[in-house]
Amino acid sequence: MATRFLLVRHGQTAWNKDLHFRGTTDLPLSDLGFLQAQRIAEWLKGEPIRAIYSSPLLRTVQTAQPLADALGLPVQLHQGLISADYGEWQGHTPKEVAELWPDLYQKWLHAPHEVQFPGGESLPIVLERAVAMLNELSEAHPSQTVALFSHEIVCKAVMLHVLGMDLSAYWRMPQDNGCINAFLWDSRRRWLIYLNDTCHLRGLEDK
Repeated sequence: MATRFLLVRHGQTAWNKDLHFRGTTDLPLSDLGFLQAQRIAEWLKGEPIRAIYSSPLLRTVQTAQPLADALGLPVQLHQGLISADYGEWQGHTPKEVAELWPDLYQKWLHAPHEVQFPGGESLPIVLERAVAMLNELSEAHPSQTVALFSHEIVCKAVMLHVLGMDLSAYWRMPQDNGCINAFLWDSRRRWLIYLNDTCHLRGLEDK
């Protein structure tokens, strides 16, 4: 009765390219991001997907929409997939954060699981709501394949959890723009199928 989840990180935005802390800032995809979304749709349209869920933010909805169009399914919005609220860090580059919050930024680099973003959330909070969302959707879609469109921090937290790894390993978990992860989930167990797959994006690196 396990649900097969296909967890997709959204395509590139201008702030991904420039390495700003994005969080809940509502950004559109870049031209490359739209190309990545089309490739994702082409790659996944042959899967037996029964439902598509997305973070409410524009960049994830835009990434999900080509697949939804190809399959004739609606994009259903779910707050459990939304990015972390970086609070006062949102919109800043890592260099700016390092200058404004030097001690906390060093902690983010070396003990990310212990960081509470100023005026925002934390990794444990992100994981808690993501797990609640996965439990809810696995009950709603037993033995089905479901596509989820989310953000780097959510994808990293979820995949660490699937692998039984602690959030302290956050920086060891790759999640590239437009990547696809696959795993099985029920109320008691999780099984990894594949991780950070970007085969469908070949040839887009230099565009």
